[in-house]
Amino acid sequence: MNRRNVLRLLGLSVAAAAADGPWAARQAPSVERLQRDWKQLLAKNAPVARDTTPVVRSDEEWRKELAPDSYHVLRHEGTERAFTSPLNDEHRAGVFVCAGCALPLFTSDMKFESGTGWPSFFTTIPNVFQTKTDTLIMYPRTEYHCAKCGGHHGHLFDDGPAPTGLRYCNNGVALKFIPKDVG
Repeated sequence: MNRRNVLRLLGLSVAAAAADGPWAARQAPSVERLQRDWKQLLAKNAPVARDTTPVVRSDEEWRKELAPDSYHVLRHEGTERAFTSPLNDEHRAGVFVCAGCALPLFTSDMKFESGTGWPSFFTTIPNVFQTKTDTLIMYPRTEYHCAKCGGHHGHLFDDGPAPTGLRYCNNGVALKFIPKDVG
């Protein structure tokens, strides 16, 4: 299965979820439905989509590969300034992948407008993140990292919308967006 076919299947999954109309005018899909859809998609594309073989690079290799802002966030747990990411205003159907390793993390159906200044999602594609407690600001927060490359993406909060009540507050520079119509 090549990358083009995987992207087409991702697009079909996103298109099927978007068939009810624009995001603002419809109810969020259930987490169970999103996870079921992704499990089916992953089962059809096992060699590509399930590849969670760890990406291991030296700090210097990461520095050369990533843009400076992405490097700071992904490799050194930095935070981009609020309201600076163009992904805040990204409303097309598609998939958000890790900027470090291209692991699919979120679909556009999982995104919502939080008003916080960072791209926010109420759920993830299953098994793509690992978490740890972050006490950097003296208040314990749940930090999440890519399960494949270990890149820092953001923090998880319990003030999101239904159906999960969660908000994955993601740094935009830690993501790349692939629109569904890429072919």
